[in-house]
Amino acid sequence: MVAIMGINVQNRQQEASKLQDFLTKYGCFIRTRIGLHPMDEYKCLNYGIILIEVVDKINEIYDELSKNWQVQIMKF
Repeated sequence: MVAIMGINVQNRQQEASKLQDFLTKYGCFIRTRIGLHPMDEYKCLNYGIILIEVVDKINEIYDELSKNWQVQIMKF
């Protein structure tokens, strides 16, 4: 089974290192990672969405992410 998860990051400056540590911990199960954040007149805003494609430990990763961030999941 494969899943796509969208992680809503509300404060990128404070949460980036914590989220990066989490993604590194599960890096062998994350096939794809894409970060999307809006820009306003040549500067990055402090929120965004991270999309990850997860290939194993889907429920474990979702449960752990959900403790700290809003997460949407689509399994297929």
